[in-house]
This record gives sequence, C-alpha cells and structure tokens, in this order.
Amino acid sequence: MSAELTRNFSIIAHIDHGKTTLSDRLLEYTHTISDREKQDQLLDAMDLEREKGITIKSHPVTMHYKAKDGRIYELNLLDTPGHVDFSYEVSRSLAACEGAILIVDAAQGVEAQTLANMHLALEQNLEIVPVINKIDLPGANLPKVYRQLEDIICIPREEAIQASAKMGVGIEEILEAVVARIPAPPEDEDGLLRALVFDSVYDSYRGVVSYVRIVSGEVKRGMKVRLFAADETYEVKEVGVFTPKMQSADSLKTGDVGYIIANMKSASDVKIGDTYTDAIRPCPEPLPGFREIRPMVFSGIYPVDSSDFEALKAAMAKLRINDAAFTFSAESSVALGFGFRCGFLGLLHMEIIQERLRREFNMDVISTYPSVIYEVTKTDGTELLVDNPGELPEPQEIKEIREPMVRIFIMVPGDYIGDVMQLVLEKRGTVDHTETIDETRVMVTCIVPLAEILVDFNDKLKSMTRGYGSMDYEHQGYQAAHLIRMDMMIAGEPVDAFSMIVHRDKAESRGRELALKLKEVIPRQLFTVAIQACIGGKIIARESISPMRKNVTAKCYGGDVTRKRKLLEKQKEGKKRMKAIGRVNIPQEAFIRVLKSGD
Repeated sequence: MSAELTRNFSIIAHIDHGKTTLSDRLLEYTHTISDREKQDQLLDAMDLEREKGITIKSHPVTMHYKAKDGRIYELNLLDTPGHVDFSYEVSRSLAACEGAILIVDAAQGVEAQTLANMHLALEQNLEIVPVINKIDLPGANLPKVYRQLEDIICIPREEAIQASAKMGVGIEEILEAVVARIPAPPEDEDGLLRALVFDSVYDSYRGVVSYVRIVSGEVKRGMKVRLFAADETYEVKEVGVFTPKMQSADSLKTGDVGYIIANMKSASDVKIGDTYTDAIRPCPEPLPGFREIRPMVFSGIYPVDSSDFEALKAAMAKLRINDAAFTFSAESSVALGFGFRCGFLGLLHMEIIQERLRREFNMDVISTYPSVIYEVTKTDGTELLVDNPGELPEPQEIKEIREPMVRIFIMVPGDYIGDVMQLVLEKRGTVDHTETIDETRVMVTCIVPLAEILVDFNDKLKSMTRGYGSMDYEHQGYQAAHLIRMDMMIAGEPVDAFSMIVHRDKAESRGRELALKLKEVIPRQLFTVAIQACIGGKIIARESISPMRKNVTAKCYGGDVTRKRKLLEKQKEGKKRMKAIGRVNIPQEAFIRVLKSGD
C-alpha cells in the first residue's frame, strides 16, 4: 500500500484511562480479528499484564480501514503503557509515529501521566487527536474535562471526540479523525533503506525479532542488511506485519511498521534505536535514535540455588534484548554467593523483571534492598559513582556525598493537600509550589530524594487520597546530603547483604526495624547472639537472641544441691567458651524472608 494511505499512531494516556480497551474496539471495528479471537486486553500478551491490568510492553498492530471517502487505509497502531516506570516505552513508540490519540478519562479528567505523555508527543512534533473516554460512567463530568483540556493542555474543545471504549461508542469518529488529522509518513527522497528499530524480542525458535518502522526504502526476504551500531551484515530471513499475531509479508515499504528476522548469532547484536540499511547501497548516516536511558534504581539479584548462576545470566541476557532500560553486571556477596547487580527504571519495573525471571525462565531469585546511584567526592578529590553500599569508602575518606533528586508532580483533590505535604516532609522533601487545576483538584510540585520515594511513596499517596492522587516524576540532578553506610553485625561479624546507605537522621529507626526483623528469622544458638546496627564503629541499635538452654540437671534426683550447682557452673563455662569461638550460620531462608519482605 502506498505511503499516502498509511497512518502510524500511538494511544497515550494516564494509567487505567482505557488505552488497551480502545485498542480492542479498534481491532474489532476494522475486522482485524475475528469473533473467535475476541477477548479483553487482546494486545496485552503477557500473563503479568493481564493479571495486573496494566500494559508493560508497547504492542504494534496493523489494521485496514475503509474510510468514508471510499479509500482503504493501512493503520499502524502502537498501544503504550501508562505507568510512570514505563514512560521510556512510550517515547520509543512515539518515535515510530506521526500522530497520537490522547485519552482522557471523563470522570477523572487530566492526570499527571496525561501531561507527561502529552509532552513526550509534542517533543516528537506529533499530531494529537484528543478523546474523552468513559462517557458512560455515572461520574462523568464533560464540562470539567473540556475546561481542563483547554486550560491545562491547550487543546480546543471542538477537537475532542466523545467515546466509550467499553460500550463501543465513538469508534468510527476516532478512526475518521486518525485518517483526516494524522499526516501520512513523509516520502523518501533517495530510496535508500532506513529502518528504525524501536523494539525487539527474543523468540526461542526464530531468534531475535526486531520491531521496525521503515522510514525510507524497502526491505525484502533474502536481502543483505547492515546494522549501524553492531557494524555487521545479516541476511533477512523473514519480514512481516502484526495482525496482531506475526504475519509474514513479501516486503515492507516506506511508512510500514512491522518486524525483521535476520540470521543473528547473538542476542546482543541488535540495539533498540539502531538503524537497518541495505548492505549494498547503505544510507550515509543512521537515523537519530533515542536518548540513552539511565537506570534509576539498583538492586542485587541472586539465584536461590547457586548452581543456577549461568542459567540466570542467560535469562537476563534475553530480557535485556527487549528491555533497553534493564542493565546487569556480575557481582558476588559473602552471604548470597554469585549474582548480578541490576539497574531498573523504578520499583514496578524491578518487580516485573523479577516476576518475568520466575515465570518465563523458571528461575527462583532473591533480591537485595533497592538503592540509587550516589555521587561521592573523596578527600583526595577523586569522584566516584556508588550504587552498592559495599563500594562506599570509609567515612574519613569522604568529603561529600550527593544523592539523586526528583521533581514530583502530584495531582490530588484539594481536601488532601495537607496530608500530601506532610508525606513530602516525612520523605525529606520540599514543596516547590502548588497550583489549582480546577475547583476540586490541586497540583503540588515538590523536590524529593529519589531514595525516599522508592519503596512506599506511591502506596502511601494512594491510600491517603483514597486512590484519587496521581504522580509523575522527572530527574532533577544531585544534591549534597548527610548520608552514611549502615552495617548489620550478627555475633560481631558484618553481613554485607543487609548493608544500606541511609540518611543520618533515619539511621536509628531503620537499624532498629531491621534488627527486630532479623531477630524473628535467625535461629537461636546455645549462646546469646547480638544483632547490632552500626555506623563505622558506633552501635546505634541492638537486639539479642536469647540462648537455648539444655537441662543438664535432668539426671540429678535428690541428693546434695551442690551437685546441681556444679553442673550448672560447668555448663556456664562451656557457653562462655563457645561464645568466644562460636559462629552463627545464617540460613538462606533467613535472607530470603528478610529481603523478600521488601525491607
């Protein structure tokens, strides 16, 4: 089909505003799927996506639609995630499009991620088609949403289309708007092949499958192609489109979105953002790719059974292919053996990766407490980047530690603004400013250390605002803080798996919490075991596990009391000697229970 009749677009919105449901209706309306194949969340292929009710990966699909002008158009749709951790997926998908459908919930209105995704689309100069979804809800407030569209996003209300993806209302109007408003892909001038890789997956039977947008030229089966980053030549084994299953085609032309399977030997050959070109007539330079993504959160992932190390390494390499934001490197721990230091975009991203390792690769893994990257200036002037507490220099060698900060945009009903500000202050944050969105909601902008929002910030925000609060964040550089390394010592020996970098003001409470948790899981010994949290050589919290007592006087009956006393004194001496030479072997289950509990 000619590029003039092709339209490439994404669906963007805040989490849970109906992107995937609208995708389902578009597929049904264009008869891309048969009645037999119909099911909810059709484009959410992963079990995890269905269970959690969220989109994790972008999913491309090609549809054919006969418009009112009588012409048949080829529509390439990319359904995108809404969660803040996966905004990188959104930016990659938008790079393969000329337009975007922006969905706003008729009841909830404009949320934090609506704005964030809108800005991503405008950065790419995309045409926006606004859709007000869920107009069938009893709580739908259309005048308020129209006002928000005009005041916050600066989109005229006349451009917005009313729809209900669940009921199938407004679907034809959306398709007509896509055909009329979103421009066709620009025609290529020189005819040279340029194909942008915006995603890739690993298929155990076919190898690496690259998802591509053909910017110019044509790619066919049997062609010799070259990747710029890898600087290798490959033979194309298969090309095709998504309907939404992979369907092979003779060729992909300018403006098409589809897949390429080539004879790649290794999973690491293809990089997301790379450019395919013809090996015989190559284009002079690659397409502008994507900004390099930097992981924000780090955690150690170890196999529960140390013999699974190589299998875990292979599994992570396969996940790395279609998740450019996930990074890993080998590391070892005295307590947990050999494992990997992994980087993630956020806590949900980390949870998803761990769950995928368990389900898709049958790996039983354990993860350490999540941390962020700290910038450290030593007294001799050298600069370090530290993401692992074990790599932090001794206190006397440190001149300054800087921690990453994030600017958070929180949208909440006005009644809860006091609670939200209190939460921000608890997390060592500062409120930058507040602005009124409409008569009921306020946007609070604040600066908070990234380490403080990692674990429970979003959960607390949702619970204190009864689910009405939403947040989005962006990186805000580094700021100096009074940070220290806290170690846990068990029977006088430090245990590296429980070390963490904390703020000095919070060290005592964190140490006490962890000591109590360890007291519950470490088995009793024949001598008193001290669990201590310490900073440098100073102990800031302590718990003791009382010893087991063997009844050495059980065999004594009657007779002189001095016999019993003599046996008890002997036992006391033995315990004293054992305490001097005894060691506590912490069972693997204790590590798993403490680290898996999210503490």
